[in-house]
Amino acid sequence: MKHSPPLIQLLVTGGTLDKQYQETSGELVFPETHLPRMLQEANTTLAIETVVLMQKDSLEITPEERGVIRKACCDSVSNHIVITHGTDTMVETALVLAQDTALQHKTIVLTGAMRPFMLGQSDASFNLGTALMAVQLAQPGVYIAMNGQLFLAAQVQKNRQLGLFFKPE
Repeated sequence: MKHSPPLIQLLVTGGTLDKQYQETSGELVFPETHLPRMLQEANTTLAIETVVLMQKDSLEITPEERGVIRKACCDSVSNHIVITHGTDTMVETALVLAQDTALQHKTIVLTGAMRPFMLGQSDASFNLGTALMAVQLAQPGVYIAMNGQLFLAAQVQKNRQLGLFFKPE
């Protein structure tokens, strides 16, 4: 009997990963999510259901919107969830999810990018691939997948100067 990979719920919240350069204003904006294109380029055969919850810079995500993310995780039929999120407040959202006992049986991995996918030379595809692999292999819990590493939500910080996530000593 062939074992198929689990359904992965991909929740999109925005962040640098999904930003695009707006030529007329010079600003970074959210015209649409780039996740379908990223998945197509990855040539993956994983069973992935993508849901766009919001398209926001993580510095603008409110406590109520973190509640929307939490509810989407609770309501998901999948026990394997990847969330794309801005890196500035990714840890804050991960901690909200990790504190919810209703999510203890699910594996949730947050990921993002330091440079927009559409600008090229981005870490977006690498981080997404890492998160998709991690959500299938990690034990239930809430994690952050960045820079080729997997961190428990309560054991990670962002070094803004280096643009890296690390486990504090």
